[in-house]
Amino acid sequence: MGDREAGEPEAGGPEAGGPVPLLEPREGIPPVVADAEALAEIVARFAAGTGPVAIDAERASGYRYGQRAYLVQLRREGAGSTLIDPVGCPDLSSLGDALADTEWVLHAATQDLPCLAELGMRPTLLFDTELAGRIAGFPRVGLGPMVESVLGFTLEKGHSAVDWSTRPLPEPWLRYAALDVEVLVDLRDALEQELTTQGKLEWARQEFAAIVAAPPPPPRVDPWRRTSGVHKVRRRRQLAAVRELWQTRDRVARERDISPGRILSDAAIVTAALAMPLNLPALQALPGFGPRVHRRALEQWMAAVESARAIPETQLPPPSAPHEGPPPPRSWAEKDPLAAARLSAARAAVGTLAETLNLPQENLVSPELVRRVSWAPPRNATAEAIAAALHGHGARAWQVELTAPVLSQAFAQARVARAEA
Repeated sequence: MGDREAGEPEAGGPEAGGPVPLLEPREGIPPVVADAEALAEIVARFAAGTGPVAIDAERASGYRYGQRAYLVQLRREGAGSTLIDPVGCPDLSSLGDALADTEWVLHAATQDLPCLAELGMRPTLLFDTELAGRIAGFPRVGLGPMVESVLGFTLEKGHSAVDWSTRPLPEPWLRYAALDVEVLVDLRDALEQELTTQGKLEWARQEFAAIVAAPPPPPRVDPWRRTSGVHKVRRRRQLAAVRELWQTRDRVARERDISPGRILSDAAIVTAALAMPLNLPALQALPGFGPRVHRRALEQWMAAVESARAIPETQLPPPSAPHEGPPPPRSWAEKDPLAAARLSAARAAVGTLAETLNLPQENLVSPELVRRVSWAPPRNATAEAIAAALHGHGARAWQVELTAPVLSQAFAQARVARAEA
């Protein structure tokens, strides 16, 4: 959560230049629910509540392996607020069932929905206040800035990156967590009104429905290629070392339930892969493998490097990951100059339209979708044909209606420009 930027609107807040009050829990900090009996009471209480339910989850990213939830916060009219410990209550499906027909209000829903699903909680109706803020054209859409600019309150800061797996959780952290759902429904109502005024509410509803309907993402292909700094590694043997070191780190992190970055940094992996040390002293001389690293750990990292050195040439990883869809845009000018011209014209047209509509370009239509249609457009690139292609790639109806005509026109202009060149 950041500070409000100068000039950001304060609709519903205090007069410009006046003090912004610190948000306080209306009923104090609720007790943490950590057993089946207390959970059953919460389920009954929230089932009897009315209106949307505000939901948030806290993870221990940077401390623990994976993205599981270590605290779940909820608030609903008539039920008040609650804090639930998923360590003591690992199955929240009864709560999910009780709220199945209720609208869930989350901020940046795609971050929390996977860990909530692991607990048995899945929405059927959603309102995402961050996404609503983007579509409404707010320049800063973090929860803190949104609450401050829309409702005129300041949220406490300072505990977003703490280790939420800590037990017992300190009272200041619980206070911080409770405040995250304190006015989320109020924010939802104000944003719904703003979207209605701008004529964008239906756009937002389609986006929310798409999030609810989205299947779980497939496992990443070659996740080790996301190692920070891997672009410095050019040789296939060195790439194999990155892979072996990454996989060793991932196994150890999973076994110890520790964030991989706390086991070995990405920078150390890349450094070792580039150096390909021949022995333990050479490895220990590298940054990230110094005297403070236990010998047993050094031996396992050295074994990973040696495994990479022993891989037959034919089994080394390719320089880049296999992927579907168009090639990287930087190669288009050489491979297909007309496609490169289409992409350039399409980006410019979509950017202009997004600016006119006062929303981010990536929310109007995803850059990946623009690339796909620009690389392989319909044979007769009419607005209708492009609309069908956009639908086929998963664009929502509102996106198709707005962008198909401008993409058709952009492609036609690119064709004329190439013919005249």
